[in-house]
Amino acid sequence: MATFLAVPLKQTQEVELIKPLRSFIQNTFSQVEPDDYNHALNEFSKLRNLMIAKSVDKHESALEVLYRYYDQLCAIENKLPIAENQIRVNFKWRNAFDKESLFGGKQILGIASGAYEKVCILFNIAALQSQIAEVQNHDSDEGLKTSAKYFQMAAGIFGHLKDIVLSHVQQEPTPDLSPDTLNALSALMVAQAQEAIYRKAAADKMKEAMVAKIAHQCSELFSDAMKLMQLASLKDLWPKDWLPLVACKQAAYHGMAEFYQGCVAQQHKTYGEQIAHFQKANELLTAAQSRGGATFAFKNEQGRIQRELQAARKDNDFIYHDKIPDLKTLPAIGKAAIAKPTAFPTKPMSEKFTDLFEKLVPIPVYEALSAFENRKTQIVNTEIGRLREQTQLMNSILASLNLPAALEDLSGQKVPQSVIEKAQQIKDIGGIQFLNKLMNDLPELLQRNREILNECIKMVDDEAASDIQLREQFKERWSRTPSDKLTQPMRDESMKYKQILDTAINADRIVQEKFQKHKQAIDLLSKSPGEIEKALPSGGGAHASESSGVVQKLRKLMEEVETIKAEREVIENEFKEAKFDMTSKFFSALASDGAINEEMLSASELDRIYGPLRQQVNESLQKQDSVMSQVQTTNMEFCQAKASDQSGAQREAMLKDLAAGFDMFMELKNNLEEGTKFYNDLTPLLVRLQNKISDFCFARKTEKDELMADLQKSIANQPTGPAPPPPSYQNPTGPKTSSPTSTTNTSSTTGSHPSAPPSQPTSQNYTGSGQPSWGNAPYPQAGGGYQGMPMPSMPSGFNPYNPYMQYPQQPQQGFPNQGYPQQGYPQQYPGQGYPQQQQQYPQQGYPQQQYPQQNQWR
Repeated sequence: MATFLAVPLKQTQEVELIKPLRSFIQNTFSQVEPDDYNHALNEFSKLRNLMIAKSVDKHESALEVLYRYYDQLCAIENKLPIAENQIRVNFKWRNAFDKESLFGGKQILGIASGAYEKVCILFNIAALQSQIAEVQNHDSDEGLKTSAKYFQMAAGIFGHLKDIVLSHVQQEPTPDLSPDTLNALSALMVAQAQEAIYRKAAADKMKEAMVAKIAHQCSELFSDAMKLMQLASLKDLWPKDWLPLVACKQAAYHGMAEFYQGCVAQQHKTYGEQIAHFQKANELLTAAQSRGGATFAFKNEQGRIQRELQAARKDNDFIYHDKIPDLKTLPAIGKAAIAKPTAFPTKPMSEKFTDLFEKLVPIPVYEALSAFENRKTQIVNTEIGRLREQTQLMNSILASLNLPAALEDLSGQKVPQSVIEKAQQIKDIGGIQFLNKLMNDLPELLQRNREILNECIKMVDDEAASDIQLREQFKERWSRTPSDKLTQPMRDESMKYKQILDTAINADRIVQEKFQKHKQAIDLLSKSPGEIEKALPSGGGAHASESSGVVQKLRKLMEEVETIKAEREVIENEFKEAKFDMTSKFFSALASDGAINEEMLSASELDRIYGPLRQQVNESLQKQDSVMSQVQTTNMEFCQAKASDQSGAQREAMLKDLAAGFDMFMELKNNLEEGTKFYNDLTPLLVRLQNKISDFCFARKTEKDELMADLQKSIANQPTGPAPPPPSYQNPTGPKTSSPTSTTNTSSTTGSHPSAPPSQPTSQNYTGSGQPSWGNAPYPQAGGGYQGMPMPSMPSGFNPYNPYMQYPQQPQQGFPNQGYPQQGYPQQYPGQGYPQQQQQYPQQGYPQQQYPQQNQWR
């Protein structure tokens, strides 16, 4: 029985996976420690190397390794995206049908793409499945079942690849990955699966009618495969024995279908139909033998058909005398399409697969979480900003009214208790020296971030400039992806950080201006109470008493102000400490819909948590408006009740400045601490960007070096062009200049010696200038001489008019070299019907002679 065809594997080489993947984890997942994934990265790299080594084993265990590696590629697709502008790992794969030919399309293709790697692994999985099916014991029932299973699985994978290859491979694929090739391979695998089923059915002695249908469908499938394999773009791709074998099987299984249909006719006692089917079967097996040649493996079947045909004819001639009908008038043989491509699996191929990077969230989920955090931060900052802005407004109003210090300074002699408490609070923090230190640190932090960002922009610009320069130099031969298509996200990110830094610089300038405006008051509050008391002007005392109604009302309003401030601190903490579980929601959305509507999910959850807190903020602001309105009205009454003098006005103004200075100190402290934290948080982000750009530039440089090496090799191997045509006077068939030498040579050799080949000189000519030249030599001469260049000097004893001393004749076999150059004239003169041989030294046993003798030419 005929053998099965197995698809060869694509070949690849080991690549560096650990470093680029670890760098991406470090630069992308800010809350992940890269060292926690060292084991997973090592196992992933070992898995790929094991895939390369195990692919040559035609066994299910090797197939399991390929399954695991493919499943792992699918698992990290959304977590560790391998692409030109993400993780740059260049996967190189050779054409599976590479015949080491210079023609037939691209034989090796390297792309930095995880999708391309998946396509190549799927091809090898299908190819290995076909190889496992090929090596089964096809004389056993289990072996045929296994072959049919794996051929159908391979057909399903090749069919799946045909549909996705162009979307996954963004460049022109190697010939084995073209859709036409994959379609032909899928058809071939289905045909071979049907063939295995036919062989099992025939071995199990299934009813002849069913076996005929199975064989007929098998022939039909091989016919389809043959048509696809004979496309003009593919017919030179296959191994030389594939097409003859497929054509052979197409005819052979059609013949077997006719044979079994003849057996059915015999059972029905329609002996004429039996002979008609047997005759057709014999014709088809003969055609199969003619098509297959050395690949024909149906000799047993052919012998059986011939014996059955002979016996049927004999019985019909002597017994039945049944008329043999025309086969065209008989009903067509049915078809039983049992073999079909296995549907491509949607779950992991390996039953034992576990994701090495299970703890890493997919990039869509991570990006959704990042977007959610940005929305959350924006809401928190907005609401807290509203509270702080209104609190500062309230403090500034109270400071302008010298409250609550005015209520504590009714005597006009002592430092108000509120001022003492504020001064102590400032000194506990560190006083004005604390602010000075924070303000002096900001420029250094800014400069550090600016240097990192500038280096990022410079690396991208340098890489782009190099790519543009090489693209202009090599034109269309510089085939890699242009830099501007890959670096745009990095440029956008750099510009985003540049705008952030510019905004921060303006904020720093505003903070500096505020500090200078209130520096004197803050400095005084940083001193001891005694120094503050000395600095305060003494007042004449107030006419309003502690027991007056206006004072009591003001004190009560001040208590309400403090209550508002305390409530706002609680609201602010609730905003900051609110907890969300968005990871599970995003995972569920990705699993159910294949995408994440982050905006809708985030808005719903944020509104659920922050809605009540926002309402509290609005109520706090409304309460502030009411309280501050009452404070201003009551303070007017209080001021009218106070006794005013010049010293009292100065004291009140200074107390107002101290109150404003305290408020500004607290505001500047918060601003400077936030600014310091901002710059410190920005630094690792910029470092990650720098590392990402550095890795990108290094990968591009490696790619550039490889492409340059390929271009240099192709340029070196490329011929400069054909030699120019020789002038007419150098053409051997053209007119020749007569000379005594040429005349003598012609007359003396005509009829006596065989003529020399046209490319070999036959005469010695001289130019008019007296310099020797080669009248019939090709241009340029093989020996290194060119037209118009001096002829090599003649050996001593050489006579140009001797017809048996034509220069530069080769020495005859058995005669010594005459002393003049040989290497420049590779052509040989025929002597006595066989080529003369070039000999540097005479062979032993022959006498040395000064000149060749005439009997040599006879």
